[in-house]
Amino acid sequence: MASVHESLYFNPMMTNGVVHANVFGIKDWVTPYKIAVLVLLNEMSRTGEGAVSLLERRRLNQLLLPLLQGPDITLSKLYKLIEESCPQLANSVQIRIKLMAEGELKDMEQFFDDLSDSFSGTEPEVHKTSVVGLFLRHMILAYSKLSFSQVFKLYTALQQYFQNGEKKTVEDADMELTGRDEGERKMEKEELDVSVREEEVSCSGPLSQKQAEFFLSQQASLLKNDETKALTPASLQKELNNLLKFNPDFAEAHYLSYLNNLRVQDVFSSTHSLLHYFDRLILTGAESKSNGEEGYGRSLRYAALNLAALHCRFGHYQQAELALQEAIRIAQESNDHVCLQHCLSWLYVLGQKRSDSYVLLEHSVKKAVHFGLPYLASLGIQSLVQQRAFAGKTANKLMDALKDSDLLHWKHSLSELIDISIAQKTAIWRLYGRSTMALQQAQMLLSMNSLEAVNAGVQQNNTESFAVALCHLAELHAEQGCFAAASEVLKHLKERFPPNSQHAQLWMLCDQKIQFDRAMNDGKYHLADSLVTGITALNGIEGVYSVLLSVAELYWRSSSPTIALPMLLQALALSKEYRLQYLASETVLNLAFAQLILGIPEQALSLLHMAIEPILADGAILDKGRAMFLVAKCQVASAASYDQPKKAEALEAAIENLNEAKNYFAKVDCKERIRDVLYFQARLYHSLGKTQERNRCAMLFRQLHQELPAHGVPLINHL
Repeated sequence: MASVHESLYFNPMMTNGVVHANVFGIKDWVTPYKIAVLVLLNEMSRTGEGAVSLLERRRLNQLLLPLLQGPDITLSKLYKLIEESCPQLANSVQIRIKLMAEGELKDMEQFFDDLSDSFSGTEPEVHKTSVVGLFLRHMILAYSKLSFSQVFKLYTALQQYFQNGEKKTVEDADMELTGRDEGERKMEKEELDVSVREEEVSCSGPLSQKQAEFFLSQQASLLKNDETKALTPASLQKELNNLLKFNPDFAEAHYLSYLNNLRVQDVFSSTHSLLHYFDRLILTGAESKSNGEEGYGRSLRYAALNLAALHCRFGHYQQAELALQEAIRIAQESNDHVCLQHCLSWLYVLGQKRSDSYVLLEHSVKKAVHFGLPYLASLGIQSLVQQRAFAGKTANKLMDALKDSDLLHWKHSLSELIDISIAQKTAIWRLYGRSTMALQQAQMLLSMNSLEAVNAGVQQNNTESFAVALCHLAELHAEQGCFAAASEVLKHLKERFPPNSQHAQLWMLCDQKIQFDRAMNDGKYHLADSLVTGITALNGIEGVYSVLLSVAELYWRSSSPTIALPMLLQALALSKEYRLQYLASETVLNLAFAQLILGIPEQALSLLHMAIEPILADGAILDKGRAMFLVAKCQVASAASYDQPKKAEALEAAIENLNEAKNYFAKVDCKERIRDVLYFQARLYHSLGKTQERNRCAMLFRQLHQELPAHGVPLINHL
């Protein structure tokens, strides 16, 4: 079930995926790449409207913003981007840069002098307050502040930048003359070389303020919405270290470093980065400038709150409680109700094992509604629903509560919580044994489009909710014997959530559970036993196998069915108390089997009529086969007292049910149970005098019996 408090971490960098960064001390300066962009802008202004088509101009306008905000790139890549938008303009830009780089220093001087003309006249080519206008003014101002030695170094860097670009262009041209296959292999090598050189260019000096803000905004948004498209943890940390090398007081870089370290579960580095972030906020006075002297206290209390959340995430509950108490104390002194509400939510997370935790949660929801905090209110409602689902409340009441929270989501456009709500419904329906409804909810979530505005090419589909829904989908397909489809879902999960991502543990556990069930179905108990270790490492509770139904099975396997009855009755009472309909039906199935062993098949058959409908409607394929197999056993046992014509009719009906059970077992490749069915069918065909059918079943039984180990117990003692 989705963790509904995963999003409670206070993230001062992001509002709707946008980072509000203040890079202290870093200003814009001129680089060879920015000179190339200025040439592009100048050529666009000089080109008449008829020379460039409307579609090409639109592509160029879309290209400008990432060029202005993004980090420096190689000249060859810049040429390629411009050529994709407007080939004619790419040629003009290339000629202008070539003339400037192969000319003299005065050519670059003249170019910057001519840039000021863009703002002159009654109808200037560029407005001063536009994005392009601000960029031009920043570059002109930065260039005018350079000393002569700095101008000379800039011109030398421009020449080197141009020579590297020309060299790459020549290599590309030579490569096109070679064979297609050889060219493709060389292209892979060249692309690798370019990526290294681009990294060297981007790391050769500090980013400007605009570039740093764009970089942080992009990476923070990707970490939240689509982690696979963000830089790898090692690469991102390298870039952040480069930023901090030139400006150690860059607070937001420390916070992104904290988020990056959380990805790899590095508790020491994440704590270090988090503390540095709030230290820098206080030392630089960034908070106090915007919020007055209150800013210092705000930083301190949210630092304590984030530290509590961090310790809670890593299971350090005692340290989390101490940090939370500190946050509450400072928030009470400052009368900060928003911070107190966050603290109250985390108090519930820390104390949810207590019997009275629901009182704290209900109080938290009421307070959140009172202070107009819909996000926290919705998280509280969903936590209440989760808690009451485990307490055995009826499904209709839980769905009504989720409907109320959905109204909050749609009213305030809380798309992330809409996804969590649907994932909760999927888990609740599976908990209550309604696989059809769970499948419907999972597919609904996967077919939804994100409502949150994120960067182009990024979809909000790599969240925990989607991982939970996909895992449910894989398990539901595996239960129905569609192992190929389940493998495809797991393959997609592995691609979407790589092993180093924060939600990879979900599909790892799902994969282990499916492998365990398949091993048990195949009778490969040694393999299943080895998988228990992996399951326990991922989730200790899932690894515990000593439950009431299993204990009851051990009793009747040891020919002690009377001792199993109290266990089964206790299991049935618990299943009905907690509204676990599917488990209740499975328990009734086991009770019927116990009655069959005790020699009362008529009562066992009447019990089966109570349990078989939910199993056939929502049960797993294996359980459907077990139910039909048991019906056949009860029919045969009941027919012992019938006269011959009625007995033959009952045995024929039992054979039909055995065929249906065999088909179910074949879907999940459960050879062990197919062997039992074939043995039973052979005996029935022998009783009916059908020699040919008996011999066919006996031959198939012998083949499987040689392949699989024997039980060592009578067949009737195995459900």
